[in-house]
Amino acid sequence: MTTTSEARTRSGRLLLNKVPEVTVWFWVIKILCTTVGESFADWINMKLGVGLVNTAWIFTAVFVVVLAVQLRLKRYVPFPYWLTVVVVSVTGTLYTDILTDQVGVPLWISSAVFSVLLAGVFGVWWARERTLSIHSVTTLSRESFYWLTVLVTFALGTATGDWTLELTGWSPGVSVLLPLGLIAAITLLWRFGANPMLSFWLAYILTRPLGANIGDWLASPKVAQPGEPTGLALGTFTTSLIFLGLILATVIYLTVTRPDVTETYEATHTPQISANPHRERTALAGFALIAVATGSLLVWAHSQPHVGPAPETDATSTVHLAPGQAVKKFPPAKVSALKALASTSLKDARAGNETGAHAAAQSLRDLWDADQASLQPLDNTGWTFLDAQMDQVLKTFGIDHPNAPMPSAQQQAELNTLLTDMG
Repeated sequence: MTTTSEARTRSGRLLLNKVPEVTVWFWVIKILCTTVGESFADWINMKLGVGLVNTAWIFTAVFVVVLAVQLRLKRYVPFPYWLTVVVVSVTGTLYTDILTDQVGVPLWISSAVFSVLLAGVFGVWWARERTLSIHSVTTLSRESFYWLTVLVTFALGTATGDWTLELTGWSPGVSVLLPLGLIAAITLLWRFGANPMLSFWLAYILTRPLGANIGDWLASPKVAQPGEPTGLALGTFTTSLIFLGLILATVIYLTVTRPDVTETYEATHTPQISANPHRERTALAGFALIAVATGSLLVWAHSQPHVGPAPETDATSTVHLAPGQAVKKFPPAKVSALKALASTSLKDARAGNETGAHAAAQSLRDLWDADQASLQPLDNTGWTFLDAQMDQVLKTFGIDHPNAPMPSAQQQAELNTLLTDMG
């Protein structure tokens, strides 16, 4: 889908159009970028043990660099443009995940806040430029609004997509069908005569949950605990490599053939008003019906018996092992690293350094999650025993649990128990 609104340059340096023509290639590569953004972020965060917050800082820095390069260009160039989209995909997703997992903001609130923020960005963009057309991104101001909008749409798409999964309990494979069906319906309404810019941005938002669900479906194990996603068991690293390869191949093709290159809107289009007000109003009613139908579907799915996300409640182990027994089969270096973080958290808790104790406990959680794949096969009983105590520690800090942090004495007690269990 594309747009036909006339563009007027009010101020700023006039450039060639900085975004690609919206062809089928645009949507294909956009979904590829979204999928690799989801899987690559999970791989860095979980498998490498970098942690959610640290991963967000890393990608924020990368985003600043690649965006600076993109803004300095005078025309659309496929590689830097799509690299920026990939990085924005990861960054926007991480921001929502931090609000959900670290701050404890409910997904419905995140969805509402990002929706209002997106409306505000569009409002300011229109008030300043008198156009939201992506065919006329020909000044630094318009391109800045464009990338801010893209960032917010990724954060909004993450929140609404995760909220949908939370409400329905659907698997990633089944969840692909909802955004795919909605995008198809939007496309039909656009062909009928719906407002092009509204159609474009609605579809743009929906590609995020679509791509993320595809990534989760490919990466998740074939068999998992109740409430955990299942899929094709490719893993986040393999999924990332596959989609990065597809993105690179597509970008090379676009660079060579240039089917998505436009100049300025004014130079390549004859100004015209092609909108049909009656059809636009009818299509707007169609969008409203789709929204009502989607809401009804989600309410119905939520009311059906289903297993939601695995609860982060007390996981007290029924197995009791002597001090040091649980880690006998684990590599000493990994055990030492875990004990060092637990000791740091305990030391800071005793010193009244709440921030330091929480940060060390967070790092302990991240390292434990990252080591699961290597430790659990060595001794499932020992790993399960320690995992239960690790969960008790995290609960006292309010990490991965909805409760507020508990008093320091409780934190110290659970950390002491964990250190004793590790010998």
